[in-house]
Amino acid sequence: MSDIRLAVAPAPHVRSTTRVPHIMWTVCIALLPALASGIWFFGPRVLLVVATAVAACVLIEYLGERIFFGRDGSAARDGSAAVTGLLLAFNLPASIPLWQVCIGAIAAIGIAKLAFGGIGKNPFNPALVGRALMLTSFPADMTSWPVPRGVAGFIDGVSGPTALGVLGDGGVAALRSGVAGAYGHIDLLLGSVGGCIGETSAIAVMIGGIVLVMRGHARLVAPLGFLGALALGTGAAWLIRPDLYADPLYHLVAGGAMLAAWFMVTDMTTTPMTRRGTLILAAGAGLLTALIRLFGALPEGASYSILVMNAFVPIIDRYAKPRRFGRSKR
Repeated sequence: MSDIRLAVAPAPHVRSTTRVPHIMWTVCIALLPALASGIWFFGPRVLLVVATAVAACVLIEYLGERIFFGRDGSAARDGSAAVTGLLLAFNLPASIPLWQVCIGAIAAIGIAKLAFGGIGKNPFNPALVGRALMLTSFPADMTSWPVPRGVAGFIDGVSGPTALGVLGDGGVAALRSGVAGAYGHIDLLLGSVGGCIGETSAIAVMIGGIVLVMRGHARLVAPLGFLGALALGTGAAWLIRPDLYADPLYHLVAGGAMLAAWFMVTDMTTTPMTRRGTLILAAGAGLLTALIRLFGALPEGASYSILVMNAFVPIIDRYAKPRRFGRSKR
């Protein structure tokens, strides 16, 4: 009889060769198409905003790790702070003052992440917390949108409306009348529209999101659940009042819907552990986004919808947890 020994060890018992830095730097690579699109349409100042956000987030995480936790600060090199900085910058207009970007980074890393213990422990998406604080603190600068290249001569400093802003102010009539900022579906797909740095080109964001799914770093059920629920909510309103509400495809490619679906709802830390739970969170965020866009005072709504659903993750995890092997359904 062979000598069989039972190795006793603490959990986790399922291990993987994939490490946090590999995942985070893959996310950074997946965001490059959206970054390139932002630079093309809004000019070189995009690089200043992105560099400031990334550098501030990495520095704050490094100092926080050393000062508050007594660690060596190596966590700042795992790429998670860089991802937060990129996503924060992508949710900002290219004309935003750089000192305000630093304030957003402090909120994102210092308040939303380090205050809860660091990576893997934050209940809310850090980049969205930073954006929410900035939108509340600096509403004028956060809603001043540079006109993209090819729309009005690409004059630096000129501000124009976003597609959802035009829709919120004048409804479908404004889109059909051809007023300034009344972009079409093709403009929204390509990115030649006013808006935040990384959310204008739906195609560029989708390319990066598909890379994440193919690499196994994002569940496809998350973006499909979010976009499906958003289309369902806005589509129902459109079918009832097509003279008042835009079609669902317009809502899918306008604003931050694609960025939220592929890079925010798929965040591993702030989403449920199971596929069913992830679908519940994504669909809930999509429906909330539809309600805010249709009936709320804000033209967007994706950021706040995801933050609201982040708060329900513990309840969703408890409801959607799988049945233990051998246990009856009762």
